[in-house]
Amino acid sequence: MDRTASDGAYTEAFSEIEADALRILEFNKIKEMLAQKCVSTIGRTYAEGLAPSVYEDKVTRDLAQTTDAEQFIMRNGSPPLGHIQDIRGVLKRVELEAVLNPAELLQVASVLRTVRGMKRYGRAASPAEGNGAAPGTERADMTGNVMSMIISLVENQKLENNINACIISEEEIADDASPELASIRRRIKRIQDSIKDKLNALLHSAAYQKFMQDSLVTIRHDRYVIPVKLEHRAEIKGLVHDMSASGATVFIEPMAVVEANNEIRELKAMEAIEIERILSELTSEVGGMLPELHNDVETLGLLDFLFAKAKLSLDFNCTAPDIGADKKIHIKRGRHPLLPRETVVPIDFWMADGVNTIIITGPNTGGKTVTLKTAGLLTLMAQAGLHIPAGQGSTLRVFNKVFADIGDEQSIEQNLSTFSSHMRNIVHIMREADDGTLALFDEIGAGTDPTEGAALAMSILECLHQTGTVSVATTHYSELKIYALTTPGIENACCEFDVNTLRPTYKLLIGLPGKSNAFAISGRLGLAPEILGRAREFLEKEDVEFEDILHAIGRNREASEQDRRAAEQARLEIEDLRGALAKQRDQMDRQKEAVMKEARENARRILLESRREAEDVLNRLKQLEDEQDASERKKGAKELRNRLKTRIDGVDSTLAVKLPPRDGYVTPPENLKIGDTVVIVNLNQKGVVQTLPDQNGNALIRVGIMSVTAHASNIKVLDEQRAINDDAARKMSEPADGAARGESSKPRSINVRAEIDLRGTRLEEAVSRVDRYLDDASYSGLNEVAIIHGKGTGALRSGIQDFLRGHPRIKSFRNGNYGEGDMGVTIAAIK
Repeated sequence: MDRTASDGAYTEAFSEIEADALRILEFNKIKEMLAQKCVSTIGRTYAEGLAPSVYEDKVTRDLAQTTDAEQFIMRNGSPPLGHIQDIRGVLKRVELEAVLNPAELLQVASVLRTVRGMKRYGRAASPAEGNGAAPGTERADMTGNVMSMIISLVENQKLENNINACIISEEEIADDASPELASIRRRIKRIQDSIKDKLNALLHSAAYQKFMQDSLVTIRHDRYVIPVKLEHRAEIKGLVHDMSASGATVFIEPMAVVEANNEIRELKAMEAIEIERILSELTSEVGGMLPELHNDVETLGLLDFLFAKAKLSLDFNCTAPDIGADKKIHIKRGRHPLLPRETVVPIDFWMADGVNTIIITGPNTGGKTVTLKTAGLLTLMAQAGLHIPAGQGSTLRVFNKVFADIGDEQSIEQNLSTFSSHMRNIVHIMREADDGTLALFDEIGAGTDPTEGAALAMSILECLHQTGTVSVATTHYSELKIYALTTPGIENACCEFDVNTLRPTYKLLIGLPGKSNAFAISGRLGLAPEILGRAREFLEKEDVEFEDILHAIGRNREASEQDRRAAEQARLEIEDLRGALAKQRDQMDRQKEAVMKEARENARRILLESRREAEDVLNRLKQLEDEQDASERKKGAKELRNRLKTRIDGVDSTLAVKLPPRDGYVTPPENLKIGDTVVIVNLNQKGVVQTLPDQNGNALIRVGIMSVTAHASNIKVLDEQRAINDDAARKMSEPADGAARGESSKPRSINVRAEIDLRGTRLEEAVSRVDRYLDDASYSGLNEVAIIHGKGTGALRSGIQDFLRGHPRIKSFRNGNYGEGDMGVTIAAIK
């Protein structure tokens, strides 16, 4: 998803009202949810800058990338992207020839560790793994853009190890970072110990102890000193470096250790120089792979963004729509992603051939506005490369412009009424709309005189219809229902309402105008029949007949819809059966190949072992010929016979390949005898019966040099070969039991972060949270998680680790390494 100039051109082309459409349709909330799925600042930057594209090739590419990332997660779990660091500023400092500090170098090592983890993740997720493909050869073509990005990552474990070996933490360099640094620090330690010994002797001597304020050696201004009472400062010869806040104590450096302190200061300066040299060398190594690191950090950020789109798709059970400028609009069981998933009612929305305008009618709170927003938001999501919460097979067009006039836009500041505000938006839409535009209107023409409003609404929709604009409008005006019925290219739709329960069903019915249901609702609520009767008298005859026609159309429409659903269900079942049959055939082919491969390997191994065994027997026979004692020769020959018999029995056992019973291939043969020539149906291999079927119906059949265990229902005698072929072909064309039910076992991943933060919680609460988290992490397929508990007093860490020690889901655990959080983090491996 490289940012092309075309994307920028689209953003610049966005007019004010189009930006308002993104706000009105709540596309920004989708971006916020997407950003929360990202684990890096770079990924969040991509998410926050996401915008719908008007270019079909880019939309198609972005959707394919999302699909690719989703398949990666479903095959191998969530990617190890939890430690991405934005080191672009660090790399800029290297370009300016600055020396990196330990914290910056640890960030570089963290990126390299993430790169290494992603390369390992890519190898594990790649279907080419284990098929003999050379690394980085065919995988990019086989698994799409995500694999290509992973392949483009450049790892450098040598540099990563060098940094981790030299740098303990953000403030500390390891002693063994270099031999010179180790030598300097040993000398410093030796001199420090010598100074402490001298000062401790002075503190505890009988002659000087009474002058001391405390019996502790301390440090002031990087010099070792002793605390002396102010009134006895003259008794201790040395340099005064500090005084206590109360003035009662002075800190004196005795003359006996001045030279040693000076030497420590010199060694400290040498230590700083050596540390600077070490950091400079590591920085130089980083500079040696600047282009690769720039690519790594940008690619990791982009992968984070793509996997965030995939996680969003999995969370909302989304699918990739079919996209094209000439595609029909057909949203199957679309759901508004911002409504509660437990209560949202899926809608089917489509436009038939030659139709580009839909007029939706129905009662208030019936779901008209939600339908409008669902169609608009799902279109924007698809054009932004996001999967949509809808059924498989949904299709959407690519629009150059999207307008939405939804909600009460009344503006007191600009002295605009609701009608005036809506009309201002509509004027702009009419000026900008063309055949590549999607225009959404809520209660078009409302806010003014009903007669004039209806006439105005019909005129606006007619004009947009003639320009080719795809328009969807909601209304209460009956005139628009009649207009849609009598105008080609414009179609009615309604949101269903259950009069018996006085509640909307939120189902969208295309091709049927909505009824007002005012009289029915009023009657159900208890309005007097005489009042309803008088109200009907005020209606014109045509109005009554029109409502009656709508009622009849509704009944016919419902019956047709039931027939359509039944036909669709039958079609889906046929497709499931066809897919299950193909899957079964592929599985049988793979099983046959695996059995034959194992047989060849066993035969080769047995041949080699038998050759060695024969050589041993021949050598033994030669030895027996030299035996004078006949009984010894007889005894030796008997041992050889037993040995050969044991060997033959072992070969038979080794060559026996256990196949799963395949009940139902053929009728088990009667009067089967040892030595009969038979055919194993599912392998289409001829063999000889070695043992009769046991209580489970399994018989041992010799096929060539190996023995195969086959079920009696999978065996046919040779003279019925033609029946075997016919029977096997018939059975192969029938689906398995599970396939007939159209079952799908394709799992969806639970998306769990690879870390949990427990800082600030009590132990009891922390243990409960960790227990639930480990269940989710195990189900999600995570192999390793980080439990952040902080350092503090160590009580929380100790309690958590005691809990992990007996947990059934934990394989092992350890304290965090440098760069992982040290003692503030526990790294746990999940079984």
